Amino acid sequence: METSEKNRTYWRKNLQYLAILLGIWFVTSYLCSIVFVEQLDKLQFGGYRIGFYFAQQASIWIFVGLIFVYAALMNRLDKAYQTGEEAEETE
Repeated sequence: METSEKNRTYWRKNLQYLAILLGIWFVTSYLCSIVFVEQLDKLQFGGYRIGFYFAQQASIWIFVGLIFVYAALMNRLDKAYQTGEEAEETE
């Protein structure tokens, strides 16, 4: 595969990862915590209303989890396309 085509494919995949992860973040932090909080408050988990839990805790934990998922996905993508720190060391 040509280098420029390889770079385009790499960045296209990176943008796909970003779009999916930002979509998950938007749903959990905005929709579940603000827009649908009243509907989610009708459900309870461990004695707490789900809407309240999303607004106070879950959206933050999900965001932190998404950071780790993104790092793992990018490490895998870097290895697949031989980019990143490993490629710089071999040059």
